[in-house]
Amino acid sequence: MSERINIGKALPELYKAIAGLDKMSTEAAAAAGLAEGFTHLLRLRASQLNQCAFCVKLHTSDALASGESIDRVSVLPAWRETEYFSDKERASLELMEAVTFISDGQVPDAVYERASARLSKEEIAAVEWLAVVINAWNRIAISSRYPVGP
Repeated sequence: MSERINIGKALPELYKAIAGLDKMSTEAAAAAGLAEGFTHLLRLRASQLNQCAFCVKLHTSDALASGESIDRVSVLPAWRETEYFSDKERASLELMEAVTFISDGQVPDAVYERASARLSKEEIAAVEWLAVVINAWNRIAISSRYPVGP
């Protein structure tokens, strides 16, 4: 891989702005009652979909450190086929995926309706903001080719 400009270091004021949004979205998720470990699973799922190795590694570690089980982390790519996630968590994961794949059909009404049936307005807003921010981080890390090694 060729070396890339680290856009966070090239324009640190923009990096700090994203970090500020990250902090605010984390606080909003906590205020909405989303468990810290689960917020890392949401971020991890978007990072898996975006193939962001740096963020996959980071949020796997963060999820485990926050008390998530290795089982839930391991089955996350196939969450629909498991019984590891509650209805609220399933609605959150589906919404996270829809926002991540927003260029493919936007956020379908059916996804939003399922989320609305299971999540409060605060939870929906928190999940969507987490999605917006992690997708930004994925794009920063991928375009800058953040190194990922053992």
